[in-house]
Amino acid sequence: MKKLSLVLLVVAALVAFATFAVAGEHHKSVTVTGKIVCAKCTLNKADAADCQNVIVATVDGKTVEYYLVNNKVSEEYGHVCKGEKAVVATGTVKEKDGKTWLEAEKMEQPKTS
Repeated sequence: MKKLSLVLLVVAALVAFATFAVAGEHHKSVTVTGKIVCAKCTLNKADAADCQNVIVATVDGKTVEYYLVNNKVSEEYGHVCKGEKAVVATGTVKEKDGKTWLEAEKMEQPKTS
């Protein structure tokens, strides 16, 4: 009986911790309009060992670089190496390793009027 009580207590503690950990992660969904460029080839980032798509956008008068997470949506939109490509991207933003990362849920060309 003591073992069962101990097991239940441990399980309850793990569930509480997991709920707290998930609740503590704040991922913000945003829509970004800008241009895709390569961190290595266009931006010449010293820490870019490989090509990496980055959306450069202006937010509240400041330039913001959104590193694109490689997923199906970003791969279908295409890679840009030595040029740029206009984009409107919607996705989840996370901060990691001092960079802002966007995991795109939708990417498309901006509509022109």
